[in-house]
Amino acid sequence: MSVLNGKKILLGISGGIAAYKTASLVRLFIKAGAHVQVIMTPASKVFVTPLTLATLSKNPVYSTFYETPDDVSVEEHQALGEGVWNNHVELALWADIMLIAPATANTLSKMASGTCDNLLLATYLSAKCPVYFAPAMDLDMYKHPSTLANFKALHEFGNTIIPAESGELASGLSGEGRMAEPENIVAFIEADLANQLPLKGKTILVTAGPTYEAIDPVRFIGNHSSGKMGYDIALCAAQLGASVLLVSGPSHCKANHTGIQILPVVSAQEMYDVCLTYFSQVDVAIAAAAVADYKPKNVASQKIKKSDAEFSIELEKTKDILAYMGAVKKNQMVIGFALETENEIENANLKIQKKNLDLIVLNSLQDDGAGFQKETNKVTFIDKNFNIQPMELKSKEAVAADIINKVIAYFNA
Repeated sequence: MSVLNGKKILLGISGGIAAYKTASLVRLFIKAGAHVQVIMTPASKVFVTPLTLATLSKNPVYSTFYETPDDVSVEEHQALGEGVWNNHVELALWADIMLIAPATANTLSKMASGTCDNLLLATYLSAKCPVYFAPAMDLDMYKHPSTLANFKALHEFGNTIIPAESGELASGLSGEGRMAEPENIVAFIEADLANQLPLKGKTILVTAGPTYEAIDPVRFIGNHSSGKMGYDIALCAAQLGASVLLVSGPSHCKANHTGIQILPVVSAQEMYDVCLTYFSQVDVAIAAAAVADYKPKNVASQKIKKSDAEFSIELEKTKDILAYMGAVKKNQMVIGFALETENEIENANLKIQKKNLDLIVLNSLQDDGAGFQKETNKVTFIDKNFNIQPMELKSKEAVAADIINKVIAYFNA
């Protein structure tokens, strides 16, 4: 999953020959999962049509402050009446990211000086989001002192340049000044955003789902955990820049993100072994899995036949994964879960002490909407100093975000 997934991108197009590349640029943004809104300068419409970009972006393309009947189709005119005002402030506030590509020498000069003579520039001057610009001009223009001064001024404003590339130019010359290719623009923005994510450079181990403890080749002891809570935690962490090792028991949940490596296991012993292997390499461990406390002492090699009216299985304790991680941790943050049915706070506090945890996420089966096979959860956070923070009933995605915010706060403390 791209870091651009769900982002609202405002694409400003100025009047240069490189504008023809913006059709591909819009498609790449849409493929990455972004929402795209296009603003064009009047001059840019000579090089690429608004209809093309509106079709690709699935949004109307804006070019002027005021759409008059002459600017729109008969159907649009009927819907708009006499005309409609295109609010540059609303467009600017809508965006998570603004990109101006191509950014011609003329548009760059206006951006640097604050000239505001078209909708694109008015929107730029109103933008509160990060602004990127991809210059496109002939090689002598690109190296001219006035252009370099504009680059410097825009950098000081907090804008980010996507450097031009070298190649054949519209003038027939070859050199620096060619707008970066659409694939490279997208990759540049993705990399820049990823480097700013709060968990960039952190590795987080998350356990999720149930474990199945074999009785024989057919039967097992398990529980009703779906794994959703752990998967949501893993996805949230990856979206904020972490490399995630997701140790997953049997689950139908999916983790569609390039930052997540799934390590599938079945039994508590397998989960223990994987955590033992990777724990020293991680910064955080979040034990969201519902691991079996007991397993059959002897596993039958063949299917057990139904015979006697009564049948008993001797059980033995499984290895305590969370206790192991708490005992050997050095600088890692270790977060555990506690699903309780009675004496919830007391039992959670004991678990913090016994297992040397930094934080415990307590949920009670007494709370409506909490527990296994639910889309929601209601948790209480208790830290190692026994500070208690009860939370409201939320979606598991929102609870995952709360947990990851605790991780971010831990490293920022």
